[in-house]
Amino acid sequence: MIQLFKHYVPGRLILLAALEALMLLMAACVGLSLHLAGSGGAVSDTGAVVPPHAVAFALGMVVVISSMGLYGWDAWGNDEFVRARLSFAFLLGLCVMVGISYLMPSLSPGLVTTGATLAIALAGSLLLRAAFYRWTRAGLLNSRVLVLGTGSRVMRLAEYAQRNPNDKIIGYVALQPSEHYVPLSHVLPIGHSDTLLSLVERHSIDKIVVGVRDRRAGGLPVQQLLDCKAKGVKVVELPTYFERQYRQVMLESLNPSWMVFGDGFHQGSFNNAVKRLFDLTVGAVLFLLAFPVMLVAALCIYLQDGLPVLYRQERVGQGGRAFTLYKLRTMRIDAENDGAPQWAEADDDRVTVVGRFIRKWRIDELPQLYNVLRGEMSLVGPRPERAFFVDQLVKQVPYYALRHSAKPGITGWAQVRYAYGSSVDDAIEKLQFDLYYVKNRCLFLDLMTLLATVEVVLWGRGAR
Repeated sequence: MIQLFKHYVPGRLILLAALEALMLLMAACVGLSLHLAGSGGAVSDTGAVVPPHAVAFALGMVVVISSMGLYGWDAWGNDEFVRARLSFAFLLGLCVMVGISYLMPSLSPGLVTTGATLAIALAGSLLLRAAFYRWTRAGLLNSRVLVLGTGSRVMRLAEYAQRNPNDKIIGYVALQPSEHYVPLSHVLPIGHSDTLLSLVERHSIDKIVVGVRDRRAGGLPVQQLLDCKAKGVKVVELPTYFERQYRQVMLESLNPSWMVFGDGFHQGSFNNAVKRLFDLTVGAVLFLLAFPVMLVAALCIYLQDGLPVLYRQERVGQGGRAFTLYKLRTMRIDAENDGAPQWAEADDDRVTVVGRFIRKWRIDELPQLYNVLRGEMSLVGPRPERAFFVDQLVKQVPYYALRHSAKPGITGWAQVRYAYGSSVDDAIEKLQFDLYYVKNRCLFLDLMTLLATVEVVLWGRGAR
């Protein structure tokens, strides 16, 4: 994992993005060369070693590809997913470039050159990714990890490691006789003469993850860990490793001292001012662009179900302060006639026909841009919850109130990383992502979340 600003990004994804950007740049240069050759010019006529048009094309396509979710783990090992999303990304790129050619003809090399460039770039991306995935599946970029502990805290890591094999976990070591919560086949046998260093050398370990809960009375072999670290092996605690690998905070192993003495939760007046300026600028632009869409949606709601078309609801914001959140109404007027708040369920029969459509495309959330402009919300942050549910969750879920240290957002890290939440268990899972955001929030993480939100909206993932 590589930490960019405060956000952890897998090194292999950065490498893939860099290689793909280089390939796109080369494709753009080839296309531009063909255009200039056909018109009797030369690449050097552009006045730059690398034409600005080519750089703009490469960077723009990397952003589009990223917004399709093609730098995420869903793309790993799913060739059909990659082909479909890449094709859609380049089709979207073609539409943008055709639009530019009509609006600003002087910046366009022509439709034939544009089509040839995109065809070359698409073929290059498919070949590059096929080779890259084959290379990474061979484990050439994976760290070899040894985990100390086989208890309940380690069980969650074992589950995640099977679904998201970022690193190669060689095995788990039981330091004391206890019940094993990981599969016995993954527990490494230890001989009487074995030490941690001998295990490290035998299995070519790069990293040791300490997941032992009880470290008193010799429960943790500190001297052996120092011997391993002296040999260049990284030693990291389980909460830190889990946060870096899976971009969420593990509640099962969380303790106040880790949060107090560890990195994160640093927000100064400058960072807050930058975030507010970003919210105001982008929020105002999005509000103007989305206003016609909101008007059409409001008219459809009115024609189907009458007034009101807006839904006002009290939510809990930063510092636990209540504010009024605005949404387009998607449920029947009598959805909560009994006065008892309810979680939204899958295929909820209270949702209207129009409401189901605008929920799928997240159009109902657009009026919250007004909350952003008022300063009650941010574009990115933990989703605000109703006070009724907050009171329940604060009592049942440890550290739940920490999410209120940041402004709530229209979208959030939990929203793009986890499906729609409709229970206490879902709230616990989403809290792990919210705490990661609160701990590591920065403008870069906001931008990554907004790009991921484009994928969520385009493909209707997690809507109810």
